[in-house]
Amino acid sequence: MLVDIGVPLELGAVEVEPRLSFSEPMRETPHGRQFNHRQLLLDDRPAFELSFWCGTCSFLFERLEGANEKLSLETQQDRLNRGLAAIDQEALNAFGVLLPRGEYVPLLLRLEPRLVYPGDRDDYFSHEQLDTWRVDGFWGLPNYPRTPYYRSLETSVTGGTSRVGESTDAQLYEFAVPMVPPSWNDPARVAHYAQALEQPTPPTAVAISLLDICQPAMLQGPEENYYAHWCLTHFLLDGHHKLQAAAEAGLPVQLLAIVSIDNSLAPRESIDRLKAITSQQYSPWPQKKGDPPE
Repeated sequence: MLVDIGVPLELGAVEVEPRLSFSEPMRETPHGRQFNHRQLLLDDRPAFELSFWCGTCSFLFERLEGANEKLSLETQQDRLNRGLAAIDQEALNAFGVLLPRGEYVPLLLRLEPRLVYPGDRDDYFSHEQLDTWRVDGFWGLPNYPRTPYYRSLETSVTGGTSRVGESTDAQLYEFAVPMVPPSWNDPARVAHYAQALEQPTPPTAVAISLLDICQPAMLQGPEENYYAHWCLTHFLLDGHHKLQAAAEAGLPVQLLAIVSIDNSLAPRESIDRLKAITSQQYSPWPQKKGDPPE
C-alpha cells in the first residue's frame, strides 16, 4: 500500500565511487560489441543477475556471491526505527550516497511480506512465471533465484504497456529481496522488531528498487496466461530483520523504496503509474488458481 510518493530527483555518489552500481548494456569482445549480463553490483562484484535487457525473456533476480553484506547506516537507525510518516529527504540523501548517480523516484510503502523459498507453493518462478514462459529452453528448468525472498502486493494493471510500448494485459508482482538470507539474521533482533511492528507507524526498511516489464515475444502456453509481468523488486539496503519479523508475525512493515528510473526495464510513463498501482488492493490474475494468501 502506498503511504507517500516523492517527485523524481537526482541521487547518487558524486565524489566517491558508489557501493552499488549496474552493469553496462554492452561490452567489447574480440568478436565486437556484445550484450553484457545485466547485473546489480556491490563494490564492483556481481551481487544479483537481473532480467535480460530485451524485456521478452523471463523476469529474473538471482543471488550471486557478491551479495554478502547488508548496507545499513548507523546514522539513520533511530529515524527508521521510529517509522517514517512521509518521504524523508535526510534518509534519501544518506542512502543516496550508496547509489549510482541517476534519476530516482522515492516511494514510501506499507508491505505485508510473505517469506518465500525457491520451489515452494508461493514461489513466483515455479508458478506464475512458468504459466507464461514455460521452463527455460536451454536448461529445461525454472529460473532459480538462489535466495529466499519476500512477496507482497499482486494486482492488475489496466491499460498496461509492454517493454516496447505496446498495449497489453498486465499484472504487477512485488518482491523484496534481501542482500543476505534470513538465516544470517540475529533471532533476538527479529524478535525485537516483531514487538516494534505493533506501533501505529511501523519501522521502516530501505531498498533500491527496479520496475521490470517482461512479456514473451510470442505465445508459449495457454492464451489466458499470455500477459505482461510488471515486476517491482526491492533490493534491501536496510531492514533485513524488520522484513523477517513482519513476515513471521503477520504484521505490516514500511519500506522506503528508491526506484531507479535509469536502470529499470520499463518506460518512464509506466514508472509514473506506480503511485496509482501501489494504492490498489491484492488482486490475483483472473485465471490464477487458488485463493489469495491469508
